[in-house]
Amino acid sequence: MTEPTTTVTAEVLTDPASVGLDPEKLDALRQRAQREIDEGLLPSCQLALAKDGELVLSETYGDAVPGSRYTIFSMTKGIVAGAVWLLVGEGKLRWDDRVSDLIPEFATNGKEAVTVEQVITHTGGFPQAPLPPLEGVTSEGRCARFARWRLSWDPGTRYEYHPTAAHWVLAELIERTSGADYRTFVHDRIVSPLGMTTFGLGHPADAIAPGPDGGNELVSVGELPTPDEMEAAIGMRIELADFLGEVTTDALLSFNRSDFKAVGVPGAGGIANAADIVRYYQGLLHNPGDLWNPDTLAAATVPFVELPDPLMGVPAHRSQGMVVAGDPPDSTRRGYGHGQGPRTFGHNGAGGQLAWADPDSGISFCYLTNGLDEHVIRQGRRGIGLNTRAAACATPS
Repeated sequence: MTEPTTTVTAEVLTDPASVGLDPEKLDALRQRAQREIDEGLLPSCQLALAKDGELVLSETYGDAVPGSRYTIFSMTKGIVAGAVWLLVGEGKLRWDDRVSDLIPEFATNGKEAVTVEQVITHTGGFPQAPLPPLEGVTSEGRCARFARWRLSWDPGTRYEYHPTAAHWVLAELIERTSGADYRTFVHDRIVSPLGMTTFGLGHPADAIAPGPDGGNELVSVGELPTPDEMEAAIGMRIELADFLGEVTTDALLSFNRSDFKAVGVPGAGGIANAADIVRYYQGLLHNPGDLWNPDTLAAATVPFVELPDPLMGVPAHRSQGMVVAGDPPDSTRRGYGHGQGPRTFGHNGAGGQLAWADPDSGISFCYLTNGLDEHVIRQGRRGIGLNTRAAACATPS
């Protein structure tokens, strides 16, 4: 096995003490990130942390180019949500708009009453509706699939995570109400104003900045936990493979394909480095230049849906596009650690990707890896450990 390495990203970093962060606790965070690299459990990872608008930490570990980009999977949903918030703030979309009034092709098989808000909160009722990525590259391809979709339950009566289907609908809504390709809209209205120079979401190609593209090929590591391990960890005896739906390892590995990357899957296809993701979340905390309507932004980052999450066994605590931490112990089941404020919001991604912002501490944090750890218990504990150490970096005033 090759000697694991740590490489520091070429960024101008702020002195931690100048923004009230504890350098020793930052070192503890670094050491936790390095651990799985040293143990050979992951090929590479990357983390970044910012506070009060300042980038404090940006490092890459293992076999990866410093500052290179990773596939961020469902972390993309949080950024596409930001695009929807722009349109809501401008009055071009309303949360109670019926999707079928804006996309007539959607008005089939009982879906006529589904609202924009139900789509973005995963209560629309079509969690596993299929849309192969290469068919989603055009509006015509998307809408042909929409017309065939059927509901699994009455809209608004149940929460179940929609891995990709809901965000294909949001992409089409962005295009219908803005007049721009959804990928271009995200780039021009969010990515460029916030200086996210590495973030890319499909084509047009000029929306992806030059630079290291992540020769960070996705790799499957580990094995699925057994039902016994699941019961010991979460108190529920489940055969995890039955809950994966479309989020299988093979499906995730397909994002290594250049044609899949070119699509810009709106619920999973973003690529970025960790520093750009913490910039995005600092943007949500500080709203520079009133990029978003302040009232819309404030409302969109607080809990809205408290229906039970069927997999996690706790209330979903979903906002209009994000997962809000809430209080422990439920916050850990929602993907957070210990020590974050209950108002912390964010959106993680498959394979252990982490992203959040804490309005109470001013911290935003991101962790990325190309090692898709199938042992979700170990992956979850890794996330809790990293998130807890990141939250601990804020020193008491």
